[in-house]
Amino acid sequence: RRVLFRSIYKGRSDTMEKHFDINRGGFSIRSRLIVNENDKSTRTFDDVVILTHGFGSSKETAGTLHFGEHLTSKYKGFAVIAFDWPCHGMDARKKLTIDECLTYLTLVTEYAKEVMKAKRVYNYSSSFGGYLTLRYLVEKGDPFTKIALRCPAVCMYQSMMSYLSEDDKNKLRKGKEISVGFERKMKVDQSFFDSLKSFDVMKHEYFDFADSMLIIHGTKDEMIPIEESRRFAENNVIEFIPVEGANHPFQNPDHMALAIHKIIEFFHG
Repeated sequence: RRVLFRSIYKGRSDTMEKHFDINRGGFSIRSRLIVNENDKSTRTFDDVVILTHGFGSSKETAGTLHFGEHLTSKYKGFAVIAFDWPCHGMDARKKLTIDECLTYLTLVTEYAKEVMKAKRVYNYSSSFGGYLTLRYLVEKGDPFTKIALRCPAVCMYQSMMSYLSEDDKNKLRKGKEISVGFERKMKVDQSFFDSLKSFDVMKHEYFDFADSMLIIHGTKDEMIPIEESRRFAENNVIEFIPVEGANHPFQNPDHMALAIHKIIEFFHG
């Protein structure tokens, strides 16, 4: 596939992006690189932020654009890689598994370190991406210099089960697959929910990661209660910033701008 940089916003020339595939381990991970215009010919970066999205979303969100634009415009030499989780966005896979999600995060992190030669790799994850990152730290280790989580799904299993119909629950009990998602549907079976249930974020300790972690959560989050996220942060002595009035996706531009500002300063500081 031919890859060309283009300006993110019409009239702006300081931030560029390109779409490309990370082909590793038999997977083709749909990815998006955002850099400063002055760095568009640069192949290596000391600082790379890996940005992951929530369940049913993709790398093509406005929040991804805004974060990449603000970070690379303010601090030269940073690059942002966003990618689609399995079965999300432009990804080719049809059935979602937690193992493949963790594999994607491994492969993208390896790409940042080995191909882009990053000395420091940061992680900015939202919702489901936050759950996967927290699980990754315990099961795979911590390759990240700093981690910022926005509305992390610290109660992922309970949240997903609450949105399933009784008909879907019956199908799962009978060993059948069901379709979940929003604009794009994906297949899941009972093993997916068993995996979520087997790893309860709230039952693990994150003291070893606390100094390099920040959590931001909206007070009006309708999917992941802020009380759960706050309790998780307090139990692990992690810096916690509530954003008054913000919902789960931070749809209000002012709320998103505040979150982006806090995360960028946390990474750069």
